[in-house]
Parts: sequence; C-alpha cells; structure tokens
Amino acid sequence: MVNTNLEKQIANRLQERDIRLTKGRRTIVRSLGLADGPRSASDLFESIGDSVPLSSIYRTLAVLEDAGVVSPHYSTKGITRYELAEWLMGHHHHIVCVECGQVEDIEIDDEIEAELESLVARIGSEVSFSPQDHALEIEGQCSRCK
Repeated sequence: MVNTNLEKQIANRLQERDIRLTKGRRTIVRSLGLADGPRSASDLFESIGDSVPLSSIYRTLAVLEDAGVVSPHYSTKGITRYELAEWLMGHHHHIVCVECGQVEDIEIDDEIEAELESLVARIGSEVSFSPQDHALEIEGQCSRCK
C-alpha cells in the first residue's frame, strides 16, 4: 500500500530531479504499491484500466526507473516487471513461477537472511568481488500451475 508518507518520499525524490508527480505517475506508483510483487506494464494496464494509456505506462516506468523510484526485474521469458524500489519498500526476495510468470514478494526470517548475506560475502570473496547488495529469486511452479 502506498501511504501518504511514501508518496511524499517519492514526490521529493522526483522533485530533486525536476520531475513532476503527475496524476498518471501517481496512479502507477499506487498500483505498484498495492501489488504483491513486481508487475509488467501490461499487468499495470490491466489493473489501472483506461485511465493511463499503455504507451504512457511504458514511458512512466522508464522515468521512475531513471529516478530510482522503481526497480526492474527481468524474467527468463524477456518480460520486465517493476516494483517500488527497495529504499521505499524494504528488503525482500521473490518467488517466480516459470509456467505463468507470476512473481511474488517473500520475506525471509532474520536468521536465514544472515545466512544468505554470509553466503553472498563468501561467494564475493572467492571471486575477488565486493558485493554491495543481493536479491534472491527462487524459480519454480506456483500452486496454480502444479
């Protein structure tokens, strides 16, 4: 859910970059805030209806991505899905259905997150790389596609 404080943070971020939070951008931000995972432009178009044309959704997503308000997630089937950036929504991971393409947010408990961070650091160390962050996407079949 996009609350008033979140909208103010987004408006401030856009204003710092001389970008207005137009009605269409606000509609897209709200739709992403209500979603339970990343959504494609066509997913957003279906949920928003005719209030924002599909071409405007694509342009708006590009503007919001450039401003760091949304983050893209690229699927193996070539579909890009977007969600509000982690600095707005908090750290989380995803499960991805390889059949229908549904992507859902998941949060893992602190103990498992610590193990994951340790593993990421270890992998980085083994390849002389300094990881700054990580994202986990678990691919499989959702309950509807099994």
